[in-house]
Amino acid sequence: MSDGTATVDDLDARLEKHRVELTGYCYRMLGSSFEAEDAVQDTLVRAWRSYDKFEGRSSLRSWLYRIATNVCLDMLNAGNKRARPMDLSESTPLAKAALSPRPDNTWLEPMPDARVLPTVEDPAEAAVAKESVRLAFMAALQQLPPKQRAVLILREVLAWRASEVAELLDTSVASVNSALQRARATLAERADSGAEASVSDPLDEEQQKLLERYVAAFEGYDMSALTALLHEDAIMTMPPFDLWLTGHDDIAGFMTTIGSACEGSRLLPVQVNGLPGFAQYKPDPEKGGYTPWAVQVLEISDGRLTGFHFFLDTERWFPLFGVPLHLEAEADQVEQG
Repeated sequence: MSDGTATVDDLDARLEKHRVELTGYCYRMLGSSFEAEDAVQDTLVRAWRSYDKFEGRSSLRSWLYRIATNVCLDMLNAGNKRARPMDLSESTPLAKAALSPRPDNTWLEPMPDARVLPTVEDPAEAAVAKESVRLAFMAALQQLPPKQRAVLILREVLAWRASEVAELLDTSVASVNSALQRARATLAERADSGAEASVSDPLDEEQQKLLERYVAAFEGYDMSALTALLHEDAIMTMPPFDLWLTGHDDIAGFMTTIGSACEGSRLLPVQVNGLPGFAQYKPDPEKGGYTPWAVQVLEISDGRLTGFHFFLDTERWFPLFGVPLHLEAEADQVEQG
């Protein structure tokens, strides 16, 4: 009995070792944090149940990726492509701004770095991994047919050989190469819209100072200071609302009108989608202290903020990011005192 238990425990540990990288793969495939975690759980359960049929003809890792790919392809049969607000509609001028929500499954979802980016020694490999979960790249992936998506991720992000991908997908090397070529062409067509986030890993001194100035401007609700940090074509989004704004005048105007309840907010740093971000808390007039409002994801390019994205479904996001669901006001009083 003890031998059997040891074997089960050993298999659990061997499978669990792959959870983070598999979650990263499924997240890139599905564009959803929670669907990715469900897909990985399904993958590990299937692997556990059918392990006696695993004959070791490939590595355990390759076998798990095969199962995960099939799980994701099954989930993508529904045809849903997750998107950002700017993938679905034109920018709205402030004068016409209205908050119209769309269903949760419309939106590309944020993801904590720690859940999808395995620890690696090679800085170049780490940088590629971070770039491959950034919102712009994730949104571009969603435009690819599912099998092209899998080929591109396996070949370009995970650096699998064409022969390995062909074996995983039960297809030919020529078919893999053709799919990769088409996927690259689609991504190249989309590379023109909006400035790409260019964030150092770790943040360089200039970027760190920019974030410090952003926190001071946002928490102080100083619109002139905030505007000075924004690129003139900066974009602001707020899923689940389909509204998105372009340019610092409309963004500052929104924040002092429809968004004025954010005044007096507090920000806690989080690592999200390979980019700097914050958990934002608004003042809570009923309970005192601060209540969750958004996970912010910031895009930086050439020393300015080119995009900031507010994901508002805090009941889902804050537990995922491991941040508290309430901040006490006393913390501020201690700092001030």
